[in-house]
Amino acid sequence: MGSDVAPKTGTVIELPGAAPADPGRVWMVPQAAEVRGRRLVYAISDNDMAHGPGGGEPIWAVNLHGYFAGGGMYWRESARLAGGMQWRVVNPSLPGFGGSEPIPWADLSMESLADVISGLLDHLDIEQAVVLGHSMGGAVAVRFAHDHPDRCLGIICRDAAVPGTWKERKGLLPRLLDTLAPDIGNAADLMLGALADVPDLAWGRAGAMVKGVLPDAWRNVGAATDALPVAAMLFGEDLDHVVEAVGRGPVPVLPVWGRLDRLVPPSTARDFSNLVDEPVVWVSGGHSWMLPRPVTQRRVLQGHPQGRSFVDEVHARLRVEPARRQARPPRRS
Repeated sequence: MGSDVAPKTGTVIELPGAAPADPGRVWMVPQAAEVRGRRLVYAISDNDMAHGPGGGEPIWAVNLHGYFAGGGMYWRESARLAGGMQWRVVNPSLPGFGGSEPIPWADLSMESLADVISGLLDHLDIEQAVVLGHSMGGAVAVRFAHDHPDRCLGIICRDAAVPGTWKERKGLLPRLLDTLAPDIGNAADLMLGALADVPDLAWGRAGAMVKGVLPDAWRNVGAATDALPVAAMLFGEDLDHVVEAVGRGPVPVLPVWGRLDRLVPPSTARDFSNLVDEPVVWVSGGHSWMLPRPVTQRRVLQGHPQGRSFVDEVHARLRVEPARRQARPPRRS
């Protein structure tokens, strides 16, 4: 494995030219529904007049949050994606987070979380979608692309908690405690990695970001026991073979990573890149760069060569898949 230092090249600090103006202000509208037998909280962009390539049906996107977060934390980013990309965007709060009902521990797995996303698409009558996944959500996105490739137009993995090398902590505390208490050393290093993200979260419009983050954070504190099984599952599952299979499959993959991420470090980004055979787009910021910089992902898709290529692949896949969809089996309720 390489070092935990991101390369200085390829970083999106300020893409050439100003980002195209949004055609109009887009809002995320909160909703809730019963999906796979449990209450799921989500929000959906209100840009009903959005259109896809050639004026056709719009492209749908699902924006998946990280651990101990919720869909509401990413509303600012999704609104900008919806307005600037002419996409309809859905932000679910995954089971156990942001007010969504948890999956029982015995049934909890990455497969079950991916199946919830499939169920949400069924509920909204969406055939296919681009799936963005941050941190834990990146692992869910990979699993969704693997299990439901016909429904996945592409995945954008942002500082994803895959492959498993992110669990191999290289900081000072894990080295010092390797013999006496390795688990404590690893946990402490993860906590330090999360704390290292705090200064970056204060970048930009801190007031607006805090207003977006606090509601879901408060809900999660009140239901912390619902999140603990997800953490155990996340640490216990090995998805390396799934990442590699997705890299060999038909679903386009766009890896995007914060240069200053210390939670899921650059060495993991390079391992992910090798497994999917796609270079990493490095952006300014830490693990949660999209929260204080909600326009960055749109700029990557519209202004970075790799981002534009990904969008072209999504459009091509959108044209190919309708004939296949006619043969799809009946959906599960």
